[in-house]
Amino acid sequence: MTQMWGMFALLSILAALFVVVPFLRREKVIAVDSDANAERIAIYQQRLDDLEQEFADKKIEQTAYNESIVELKRRLLNELSPEKQLNARGNNRIFALTGLAFLVAVSAVFYGFTGSQKQIEDWYTAIDRLPEFGERAVLQQGEPLSQNELQAFALGLRTKLAESGDDAVAWMLLGRVAMSLGDNDMAKQAFEKALVMQPDNNNVLVNFSQVLLIEGTDPSMNRAARMLSKVLQSDPSNMDAISLLALIAYERQDWEEAKAAFEVLQSSMTQDDPRYAMISERIHDIEHKINPDAHAHEENQAPAGASLTISVSLNDSIASQLPDNATLFIFAKAHNGPPMPLAVNKLKQFQFPITVTLDDSMAMMPDLKLSNFEKVEITARVSSDEAVTVQAGDLEGQSDVIALDNAPSIVRVEISRVITSTGS
Repeated sequence: MTQMWGMFALLSILAALFVVVPFLRREKVIAVDSDANAERIAIYQQRLDDLEQEFADKKIEQTAYNESIVELKRRLLNELSPEKQLNARGNNRIFALTGLAFLVAVSAVFYGFTGSQKQIEDWYTAIDRLPEFGERAVLQQGEPLSQNELQAFALGLRTKLAESGDDAVAWMLLGRVAMSLGDNDMAKQAFEKALVMQPDNNNVLVNFSQVLLIEGTDPSMNRAARMLSKVLQSDPSNMDAISLLALIAYERQDWEEAKAAFEVLQSSMTQDDPRYAMISERIHDIEHKINPDAHAHEENQAPAGASLTISVSLNDSIASQLPDNATLFIFAKAHNGPPMPLAVNKLKQFQFPITVTLDDSMAMMPDLKLSNFEKVEITARVSSDEAVTVQAGDLEGQSDVIALDNAPSIVRVEISRVITSTGS
């Protein structure tokens, strides 16, 4: 901060000198003796008399006489010019002060319209409120952080890390805040930093695994599985690790391992736990996948909990931009809620139009499922790889806001735009 204001002051001084110095240089006038000026005038008069005499004697012509008089007057004017500069000295000071005032006024107006004073004020506020944000986010004291406060918290943490060096706890907090903001790239970078400093910290390993699970690529899933296995080696009863391993096994269609992990997770809960029913549904779904004939009589039953039927189509104008070996993600997110998807359907083989179902059994986290929210939005995204995170070149479409208690029989989503950058 001190460096920034120092540079601002230096640039202001240089700008002021740029305006003022030219006027000050013109004030460096040699002193003029009045006797010297009188002598110059006398010499001029003597030469003028000589010219008149020569003209009268017809030694020079009229044209030469006129030119000589003009030249005498010019010389006299040049010799007397220091006196004129001396008389203009006061005016130069006024010009210098006027230029300086103009510089200040223009700079103030320009900064007012184009400057970042609001952002700087928000930056100061974020730094001042960093302890408060930490208490509310980590210790759960007071109201939960809003989206704007989460962004301010992230800004304060980045400033703290830039000023005070590496701090594993601050890096982990920044990663968790970035996850809440849906910024997976920032979250990965923050957890990487924290993991380098504390490679055996189970909290870092579990949180990092969540980010990798959201990314959804095979390398990231493999790395997440290794991290979670490391957590369970030191803490076999870590329910967060078991839950994430269950989701990874489910995503890989390793039904036996997924069923075992979900059963371990369920055994740690009482039946009145709101997550118990959802895990039971997931176990039931896995059992059906393992032995579909044993549950054939249940196929016509409606799935428990919230369920949406989604019809996805592709706009003809971008059909030519459909990448080869693409992956289709269809997911639901809470309207004005957490950025984590509530239900995800991932397809490697698909053809438009396509109809799929999203329900509670597809939740990525036990506490985040469709039936826990009143309004959702459906997104369909075609990615050139297996990462669910948005990338330039992906094709995307989004539904209107859907009220689950009054949802249409079929929610229609048209993929109609190409993502040109991660901010679009």
